[in-house]
Amino acid sequence: MKGVPPETSMHQQRRQTVAGAPIHYRIRHHTRFRYSHAVTEGFMEVRMQPISDAQQQCHSFQLDVEPQSRVMTYLDFMGNQVHHFNTPGRHDQLLIKTDTVVACHRHAPLPSTLTSRSWEALDSANLAVAFWDYLSPSQFAKPTALLLGMVQEIGLERRMDPLTLLRWLNTAVYEYFDYVPQSTQVDSPIDEALTNRAGVCQDFAHIMIAIVRQVKIPCRYVSGYLFHRDDQDRSLEDASHAWVEAWLPELGWVGFDPTNNLIAEERHIRVAVGRDYADVPPTRGVFRGDAESELDVGVWVDRTDEPAAHTGQILEAIEWHAPSPPEAQQQQQQQ
Repeated sequence: MKGVPPETSMHQQRRQTVAGAPIHYRIRHHTRFRYSHAVTEGFMEVRMQPISDAQQQCHSFQLDVEPQSRVMTYLDFMGNQVHHFNTPGRHDQLLIKTDTVVACHRHAPLPSTLTSRSWEALDSANLAVAFWDYLSPSQFAKPTALLLGMVQEIGLERRMDPLTLLRWLNTAVYEYFDYVPQSTQVDSPIDEALTNRAGVCQDFAHIMIAIVRQVKIPCRYVSGYLFHRDDQDRSLEDASHAWVEAWLPELGWVGFDPTNNLIAEERHIRVAVGRDYADVPPTRGVFRGDAESELDVGVWVDRTDEPAAHTGQILEAIEWHAPSPPEAQQQQQQQ
């Protein structure tokens, strides 16, 4: 189609960076599952290794597991790095610790607006198969009656240009909801946050994604970390974070953080992207047994001046099979 770039390059196009030294961050993420009694045949997926591309580079990533397990890795269907391991023996606790150094480049300033023909260019680009997943309803980001009611209440329509509309919507979602830690659960539908007009970053991201897709702009969920610079950031400092990316003509994927009313910049460290949280939980696992589990999570993001040597390695994808029931899910909510 005339005027539409090749699908692969278009799908991967990202906002430009500016010249200069990158900012290095050290990220430590500790996760502990404690069980009411011993379990067996545990299987766990971990999505905690930051993405490496033109905007950021993961210089080192270390994953430690107790009980000691053989860790393997593959790329999922969204291109995210996934580490996985099994713990066949009896254990009453599982500890997962990661230590990462990532370099983030400063982003080029966004234009104040896009051209008057940007909606037409967007509609042409949306015919690409690569965008179908990011335009269609997904498990946690779908147009419920309550969501459509909010859309009508805030007066959303295809006005202005796509970039101006997204900036406005980012602020509208930020102002519409109160940020209340622990107010929803990891598997809460968006209607819970919409009813209470309160939620956490996971809810803010899902609601904005569902709304953006209503105006036919490709939009996806981003799992990652936010370096907290000051007290104005209302998301929790000691937890992983979530925001959204929307694809725009001439710019590619641009990040918006409705929890904090921010455009995603070099403080936002991307780990994984997907249709919604269901594609990119930091941990997802099962075990055999009927024990109850208790989850503790600690996250520390700090500036560092000395990047470690790059040690990451991408292995080919492999097929795996989860253990059969009885089994229990092990996930952590993004706050």
